[in-house]
Amino acid sequence: MNRCVFVLSIALAFAPPAQAQRVFENNALRGELVVVAPPEALLNGKPVRLSPGVRIRNQQNMIQLSGSLLQQKMLVHYTLDGMGQVREVWLLTDEEARRLPWPRSLEESQRWQFDPTLQRWTKP
Repeated sequence: MNRCVFVLSIALAFAPPAQAQRVFENNALRGELVVVAPPEALLNGKPVRLSPGVRIRNQQNMIQLSGSLLQQKMLVHYTLDGMGQVREVWLLTDEEARRLPWPRSLEESQRWQFDPTLQRWTKP
């Protein structure tokens, strides 16, 4: 009996944690990001700067440094600051990438409706 409890406790200790659904801001857009040489990057093929306090979250929602992502083409959700610099970045999981539609421009996000509870966009 004690052996079973011990084995079960070891198994639970090394079990992967359940991933909760991430909550994206209602102004988060979808795009393709390539970090060229921080703070320089390409967003949807166009030059952009990462803000000095940019937060990049990987698929496990952990902070990742921009220098560790050099020259990788990544599907992301992102927000911009008042100067047009990238402020927040979320590297998408496969499930998040399948969540369509998701706006790719400010104009689309202003026309579409966002449900923050379901984290879904709907076109008019």
